[in-house]
Amino acid sequence: MKGIAMDRKALAAELAAAGQPPGSYRITDVHDQGDLPTDFWFLRTGDSGKWEVGAYERGTFDVRSTFDSEDEACRWMYRTLTGKEPTP
Repeated sequence: MKGIAMDRKALAAELAAAGQPPGSYRITDVHDQGDLPTDFWFLRTGDSGKWEVGAYERGTFDVRSTFDSEDEACRWMYRTLTGKEPTP
């Protein structure tokens, strides 16, 4: 990826700026607000040490994709939630 790497804090800021509802996603150690919502997208590190992005629905964490880098995971989550490419 060219440009500046995206991290979890930058992702949270960019999602908020894009108008993404705060309860629609959780980002480990950055955006973990209050009670667990019914459904939401998540970004976390998995047991393997890789970054996991997925959806929590009906009490189940469904990992949709895994990544070696935080940057790749953040960019994928941004694209998935907004339908747009993140800024570099």
